[in-house]
Amino acid sequence: MDTPAHLDGGPPDGVPVVLLAHGAGVGMEAPLLQAIADGLAGAGCRVRRFEFPYMQRVRATGRRRPPDPERTLLQAWRDAATQLRAETPAPLVVGGKSLGGRMASLVAEELRAAGLLCLGYPFHPPGRPERERTAHLSTLTVPTLILQGERDAFGSRAEVAGYRLAPSIRIAWLPDGDHDFRPRRQSGVTLQDNYGTAVAEARAFCQSLAPPGMLRAP
Repeated sequence: MDTPAHLDGGPPDGVPVVLLAHGAGVGMEAPLLQAIADGLAGAGCRVRRFEFPYMQRVRATGRRRPPDPERTLLQAWRDAATQLRAETPAPLVVGGKSLGGRMASLVAEELRAAGLLCLGYPFHPPGRPERERTAHLSTLTVPTLILQGERDAFGSRAEVAGYRLAPSIRIAWLPDGDHDFRPRRQSGVTLQDNYGTAVAEARAFCQSLAPPGMLRAP
């Protein structure tokens, strides 16, 4: 069985076009990534998900592998964006889940992206708050939306409040959510509640980036 190079959703002429990468441990069919992709496609955006080389090898072999070196991940982003831009002139929004979103944030300006959408940004490794991955976020100029669980082990609401982030960045907090936006049962919030909030935020953000007259009705 052939391994798919990417997954497409939404109308072929949808605006904007959103390019999403996966997190470190789960590929492009991860539930959260699927929910966001479906929600954006339903809003009239064109959406493409792609996988890094190491995850393609995981699919092919069935054996878990660690992520590729950063230079390989960043080149995969450049290649995916170049391919997509050859297919459509629509404004490009880049982003993804955790690792995928962090790598997108490192090339967003280079790619002249219209926007950056991060789903559970890994501000630091779990249990290592001193190892911040935020230096470039203090000067980022690309309009950015970060969707983050309030108790994310990679950067909770209390921790992120102390970071110096660029004015271009807005964070939307998912109530009691973890790194996958999953709340605790006693919170009174459900995972579907948080998915719904995340989809609504992502839709509004992406649609706000479409030039006047180019926005396609869902």
